[in-house]
Amino acid sequence: MDHRIQPLQQHHLMPQPTVKKPVDNKPDISFKDVLKDAQGIKISKHAEQRLNERNININETQWEMISEKMSEAKQKGVTDSLVLTDEAALLVSAANNTVITAMNKQEAASKIFTNINGTILIDK
Repeated sequence: MDHRIQPLQQHHLMPQPTVKKPVDNKPDISFKDVLKDAQGIKISKHAEQRLNERNININETQWEMISEKMSEAKQKGVTDSLVLTDEAALLVSAANNTVITAMNKQEAASKIFTNINGTILIDK
């Protein structure tokens, strides 16, 4: 019998890759949220409150048009703009693609808008 101490072989453990399981719990997402993400338009919390409080509904076609025109305005150097639709007036930051606030057309009629350097008219 051999009484010498034999060295043990060390096994190097390779780290196991982590696999994340897909989550099946999909939250309810509104069309407006999907459109915002797809078009890159963000709506500030303030603007979202105003849209809801004043029952201002902007349809898909109008959001698409607003997005296109904001992009055009940004290319022309416009940073802050007033967007006028049939129903509403939106103050937007073309530089950040963000709707800052919203008011209905009647409220907008008696207002003076400052700190804007462009206006976008949406006829649909």
